[in-house]
Amino acid sequence: MASRKTNYSNKQRDIWAGEMEKALACLEGRWKMIIISRLCANSILRLSELERAIPKISQKMLIQQLRGLERDGIVRRTMHPQVPPKVEYGLTGSGEALKPVFKVLLEWAKFQRRRISA
Repeated sequence: MASRKTNYSNKQRDIWAGEMEKALACLEGRWKMIIISRLCANSILRLSELERAIPKISQKMLIQQLRGLERDGIVRRTMHPQVPPKVEYGLTGSGEALKPVFKVLLEWAKFQRRRISA
């Protein structure tokens, strides 16, 4: 197998790997990527809409994951002062910046599906 020569130093590769680990830590877990993908497709969703869109997740887990995404600056929670309370979730600028990543991931998934079915 031919090796690919890069112009990156070991220090640059270590920095890149460290930054990648930090980025992936914000997205790790079973549900975060699924939640983000739903918000990419729908811009704003209420908690009940997210529950319907992801039926296998418990409400407790959904709330925990949303709080983590909010803490990491990926998801924005908007509470409207009314009775009953109306809470909406949407992507922040950081979350919106992930959309191209999800588009590439979707293309990869299509490629994999074609490759496996061939």
